[in-house]
Amino acid sequence: MSINYQALSFEYQPCREQSEQRGDEQAAYPVIVVGAGPVGLATAIDLAQQGVPVVLVDDDCSLSTGSRAICFSKRSLDIFDRLGCGQRMVDKGISWNVGKVFLKNELVYTFNLQPEAGHNRPAFINLQQYYVEGFLLERAQEMPNLEIRWKSKVVGVQLSGTPGSCDASVTLTVETPDGKYPLRGRYVVAADGSRSPMRRLMGLDSKGVTFKDRFLIADVKMEADFPTERWFWFDPPFHPNQSVLLHRQPDNVWRIDFQLGWDADPVLEKTPERVIPRVRALLGADAKFELEWVSVYTFSCLRMERFRHGNVLFAGDSAHGVSPFGARGANSGVQDAENLAWKLALVLEGKASDALLDTYASEREFAADENIRNSTRSTDFITPKSPVSRVFRDAVLKLSRHHPFARQLANSGRLSVPAVLRNSPLNTVDQDRFEGSMVPGASCVDAPVQVEGKPAWLLQQLGQQFTGVLFCDEQGVDQATRTALDALRTGPIPLKLVVVTRDAALSGERVVQDSEGLANARYDAKPGTFYLIRPDQHVCARWRQLDASAVAHALKRALCVEGTA
Repeated sequence: MSINYQALSFEYQPCREQSEQRGDEQAAYPVIVVGAGPVGLATAIDLAQQGVPVVLVDDDCSLSTGSRAICFSKRSLDIFDRLGCGQRMVDKGISWNVGKVFLKNELVYTFNLQPEAGHNRPAFINLQQYYVEGFLLERAQEMPNLEIRWKSKVVGVQLSGTPGSCDASVTLTVETPDGKYPLRGRYVVAADGSRSPMRRLMGLDSKGVTFKDRFLIADVKMEADFPTERWFWFDPPFHPNQSVLLHRQPDNVWRIDFQLGWDADPVLEKTPERVIPRVRALLGADAKFELEWVSVYTFSCLRMERFRHGNVLFAGDSAHGVSPFGARGANSGVQDAENLAWKLALVLEGKASDALLDTYASEREFAADENIRNSTRSTDFITPKSPVSRVFRDAVLKLSRHHPFARQLANSGRLSVPAVLRNSPLNTVDQDRFEGSMVPGASCVDAPVQVEGKPAWLLQQLGQQFTGVLFCDEQGVDQATRTALDALRTGPIPLKLVVVTRDAALSGERVVQDSEGLANARYDAKPGTFYLIRPDQHVCARWRQLDASAVAHALKRALCVEGTA
């Protein structure tokens, strides 16, 4: 059955606080998530998968309108895989790795975001936001410990208790068609978008720069022979002195972004009389198409000073905002969700200190700064603010035709990559010499493997809990190493253990065979190398030889347990 996600809406249902116990003191839910967009849904699903009861409230009763966020990165797809809906998104989405940059009507250069083979997911897919929300929602509805409340608008916030203590909680005042009621939670995740009512109710703000430019989004339904690539024009003949971006989406829908300039009238520019001639100038006078959705937007690069305020944690656009160039908004928000969920789960289980949640804020504030920095640079290159900067930009583009060094300066939107959390307090610094990119704080890369003789992927074996990965040779695991693994498997925070081998058929552990050698190469592994991986698939620590006491110490550090040096 085909579902029209653009028109999907949901009925309001009174909750038990209103129908049964209204006015009585309510026990606190472990987590309340505010906002049922991609970030809120991802957070709620991740928590529910880890056994945490969650209430998700949203002031609307439908999925997003228009395509909105459409570019979802490999890292986001890896996260969606863990949440149980990644394959549906890949099957529906348009996969792409290649981008092309034009100056006027001349191709300047081509780039490939995933030039090597041996990855399960493409560099990006294009998929309308309403599909992403729809697939996440259907996954959320499968969770017995996840309750979704539509038409539930938060109109009040009250924090009580000592932050960091078990008596701390947050009481929301929720407005519904049947009236208002109090909803109490130990922790609240504010994923309620760039205009964040939660932020406003708490008297908080975001600071940054608003760019004085306007852009037109036109979702155009047509059949066209453009390749499945990202095309970006600077000063094209069909839209002179401005820029244009073209992306293919599912259902024969194409996203076209036209730069308009700050003086453009946003109301006038959305009319068909203004939009259709712009599209025809790009596609040709005889092109047949339909306008599916049109919007005019401006944008800012900004963030909250702190993402944690007591037991309220901000995620996604409520915490930070960037320009659309580079697909950093939704992708960074999904990474916020992944970073936060495992930490909340362990704190609620009493297995980690509440201070672990402070590292959510510090790690994702660092990532937000990186995204804002790259987004600002892209915007400055795409929209020069002076004649001199315009001359510099055009010179860089012309040189890029023949000189690779200039392509490092050309910037049509540095596309989203996960932040490397090098300075995270959860990391244990390398004591041994390693090469390559898998430093503590980096997100794990994938590699093809075999499990029980069947093709599989390395990332499918990692995540959801702390995981130890041991690389060994054809000699297998000696008795001393096996004893160390047993100690880690049965410790206070039991590790999931994965053994990566080239040829040996081992028993007693989860064994994956690195038949192509890519896992060993990408992790710079030698026989005996051991990696400690966080639940969010970031490297926590690594050693050339397994030492159970060193791993236990690193694990305490990663949980912010007192007494760790």
